[in-house]
Parts: sequence; structure tokens; C-alpha cells
Amino acid sequence: MLPIQCKMARTALGIGVRDLAALAKVSPDTIARLERGEALRERTVDDIRAALEAQGVQFLDSGEVAAGRGVALVKGDAE
Repeated sequence: MLPIQCKMARTALGIGVRDLAALAKVSPDTIARLERGEALRERTVDDIRAALEAQGVQFLDSGEVAAGRGVALVKGDAE
């Protein structure tokens, strides 16, 4: 997960840094560090990604969209 994908996912869900931190069971500073592009433990990034996916976010790789990597909301899960 790229830092921009985390920001895009939060925006799509309409949640803030603190909300995502609570869902992923990490500190808000950890989310901010990820979104600034700082290195985090792989397990921590996996936990954040899993929390976003549980809310209905799908992460898109460059082969899935013409413009590069992105996110999408899975229909019905996040509503």
C-alpha cells in the first residue's frame, strides 16, 4: 500500500486519521507517518490495510487501472 492509497482510502470512506487508527489498533501518529511516506514495519502496514479492506476498500495495482495505483470501494460494504 502506497501512502497516497491510504489517504485516498480514508477520503473515500470519509474517515479521519484517528478513525483509521482506532480501526487498525495503531496510534494516529502511525497513520500520519505512513501517509508521510515514512517506513513502518510490514506487519503494521498490513494491519492498516486489513482495517481499510474490512471497511470495503479494494486496493488497485497498476495493471488494474490505466492511470496507476489507486483504490475503490467494494459496492455495498462501506455504505
